[in-house]
Amino acid sequence: MEITFEGGKVVTAHNNGHVIRTDQPLDNGGTNTAPAPFDLYLASIGTCAGIYVKSFCDNRGIPAEGIKIIQTTEWNKEKGVPGSIVLDIRLPEGFPEKYKASLIHVAGLCLVKKSIADPPKFEIITSQS
Repeated sequence: MEITFEGGKVVTAHNNGHVIRTDQPLDNGGTNTAPAPFDLYLASIGTCAGIYVKSFCDNRGIPAEGIKIIQTTEWNKEKGVPGSIVLDIRLPEGFPEKYKASLIHVAGLCLVKKSIADPPKFEIITSQS
């Protein structure tokens, strides 16, 4: 993955042929033309769980239409980081009761969540290009 700077507060990631653009909100000196990096981080949690939920439904022939995940974040104000994140999988009427516990389990298998629970070692270096 390569990270580039496009001017102002815009920072872009280039990965596997995709361009992921970020910016900062107006009150943080940006132009608010793209999500802030931390917003993408939070979105990656819910969308990752969503991939697992969708696959679970697809594998059982259960329509995923009408299912949505509402993600809420409680902040640890002392540390300035999330203290807890809740993923509420909202199911439509008629969703099979027998699959609800399994659906919760598979949503928890998300690699993003696992990486938060068992964080990687970070190393930041400099080099000349």
